[in-house]
Amino acid sequence: KNGDGPSVLMQAGNHGDEWEGQIGLGNLIRSLEPKDIKGRLVILPSANFPAAMAGQRTSPIDDGNLNRSFPGNPEGTITEQIAHFIEHVLLPGFDYSFDFHSGGSSLAYIPSALAPRHGDEARMKKVVGMLKAFGAPVSYLAAAPQGGGRTFTSASFRQGVVCMGTELGGGGLVTPQSLKITQDGMRRVLAHIGLLQGAVPPPTATRLTEIGGDDYYVYASDGGLFEPLVDLGAEVTAGQPAARIHFHHTPWREPEVLSFKRAGLVLCKRVPARCERGDCLFHLATDLEE
Repeated sequence: KNGDGPSVLMQAGNHGDEWEGQIGLGNLIRSLEPKDIKGRLVILPSANFPAAMAGQRTSPIDDGNLNRSFPGNPEGTITEQIAHFIEHVLLPGFDYSFDFHSGGSSLAYIPSALAPRHGDEARMKKVVGMLKAFGAPVSYLAAAPQGGGRTFTSASFRQGVVCMGTELGGGGLVTPQSLKITQDGMRRVLAHIGLLQGAVPPPTATRLTEIGGDDYYVYASDGGLFEPLVDLGAEVTAGQPAARIHFHHTPWREPEVLSFKRAGLVLCKRVPARCERGDCLFHLATDLEE
């Protein structure tokens, strides 16, 4: 804390196998000096610490998914206790919160910044400004918060905190490109909201998009081997074949072809070939007119 300014909570490691935000926030902690900020900044680089130490999405202690555990329970499992502490002890009194995700071990994203459509016009204008300041290659507004009110984003809304998130790559790895997007974006958006003082990386353009309902997604219809028919970043049309599911336990059976239900940008793609029924294989984004 230094002087008067916004109060900001930044976290990563909500899912333990999502690395870009954890590395980026660690680097931010080591590089900032009190004189660099004007306001209050609290950083949780690995919010679900047991999951991060195990390198997996959920906690090895209770199999808890922190981003489906809010508002938490002070007498519940370890993950529920972490969620309760974040929502009821940390979040109250903050102006802004940031939740840095990526695709984890199973998904790869075009590095993106995101926010749900929530609140009045003034709030949404503020959020879009933050997305543009972060400057990921793609930014998107989601139709509504996912997770039935059990996510960090929903916890932020309940506490009156303006929240922004990311999906910064994934696939179980970190690249120099995705890490640069992460770290530069963190500094730009902190400067944009008035907390970070001094020089920041130059602005970069973002493609503003949106994600709607189920027709934006392609899910595995059965367990088998996932053969993608398009690459991440492709522009696709409605009805275009997206994937084949091969049934290697019954090799005489023809693969099942799955198609996109609408046109759009392939924002996210599954990484492992082995899939189970209901696994997300792709999801799309469509351009948003401001």
